[in-house]
Amino acid sequence: MKPVKVGLVGLGTVGSSVFNLLISNRTELERRLGRTIDVVHVGARRDNPVCNLSAVRVSRHVLDVAFDPDVDVVVELIGGTTVAKEIILTAIAQGKHVVTANKALIAQHGQEIFAAATEKGVGVYFEAAVAGGIPVIKALREGLSGNRIEWLVGIINGTGNFILSKMRNEGAAFAEVLKQAQALGYAEADPTFDVEGIDAAHKLAILASVAYGIPLQFDKTFTEGISQIEIDDINYAQQFGYRIKHLGISRRTAQGIELRVHPTLIPERCPIANIDGVMNGVLIHANAVGPTLYSGAGAGGNATASAVIADLVDVARSLDVSAANRMPPLGFQSAAMSDAPVLAMDEVETAYYLRLTAEDHPGVLADITRILSSRGISIEALLQKEVSDPAHDLVPIVLLTQRIKEKEMNAAIAEIEALDSIASKVVRIRLERLDA
Repeated sequence: MKPVKVGLVGLGTVGSSVFNLLISNRTELERRLGRTIDVVHVGARRDNPVCNLSAVRVSRHVLDVAFDPDVDVVVELIGGTTVAKEIILTAIAQGKHVVTANKALIAQHGQEIFAAATEKGVGVYFEAAVAGGIPVIKALREGLSGNRIEWLVGIINGTGNFILSKMRNEGAAFAEVLKQAQALGYAEADPTFDVEGIDAAHKLAILASVAYGIPLQFDKTFTEGISQIEIDDINYAQQFGYRIKHLGISRRTAQGIELRVHPTLIPERCPIANIDGVMNGVLIHANAVGPTLYSGAGAGGNATASAVIADLVDVARSLDVSAANRMPPLGFQSAAMSDAPVLAMDEVETAYYLRLTAEDHPGVLADITRILSSRGISIEALLQKEVSDPAHDLVPIVLLTQRIKEKEMNAAIAEIEALDSIASKVVRIRLERLDA
């Protein structure tokens, strides 16, 4: 069988790993496919000293790769949503299959890209866009295709997980650990995308679309970061038997689909609670098989390259398959996509951790419980600590509540903060038991 000819755009950390792994694993890949996968054209603005490009055409104008008639599939690894989008749409227009690791591009422009690919009868593959080397897209789209997916939660940003793990293990403040993450190369100089949940929201939008067969809706994903998490909250959570993780959460409900990224208390006995450092993990609950957990390296050159090459293997196996018989990008036929709405955050129901700083005098706790009760909010656990500020006679109070709609909790918090006896804003962190 003739080789699969690849045009590789981008020769950074992931691109160079893809190039070199295709060479080092060439024999194993040929054994699987009965043909080779050969990089014939590289689009890169500068050379990479770890890649031997002597036998490969190299273009500094990266769009040339998409126009090359010798290329069967274009692998886009430059990131961003402008030039990358132009490369992908050009490749599709030229009748080429596309593989990408670009979560932002898929989350924001995937519908347009998939429609163009369907019209031209080519495939778009994006396993590497979510959770690096963990084959979670393939698990949802293929391995669990005999199931109805009920919910999924994911630690899908290694930087945030590294920071929260370090805070818990070392008792260090957020700002201090963020500096460590930046020094180690886990966080960018501007860490906003990671610590404020935008990166995770891109990935969650993709996971939810593949899980439920809904359109990509990144713009409707609720996003809250971890920059306000304090070591006190991590310690109090631990006293209750919980850990704080920055999770992407999606759940199918009768009213619609939940799409939310935020810090979350989860039981420490839950397997995903014990995924630490820069590792990623996705827990999926399906109606037939129940819960399944996928964990591993969520980023890095070789881990992400592993997912890219897995997509190239899929391309190689489908080159001689008619477009109608190929796997749809999101795993569902385009005409059968669900129109289930995305729930507004006000309508989402979850449990809560609340931390308050109150004056230490009789009646304060009664006022708080009265307000919560008036909103139908039941207290599951309560912890009142010793006076933290003797000069002002202030005491911290920590509550865990049962499940209630977000709008009811928002109203209750506003009433509590209006009490004269409450000395600061209420700290609110959502809590999910994940069936433990």
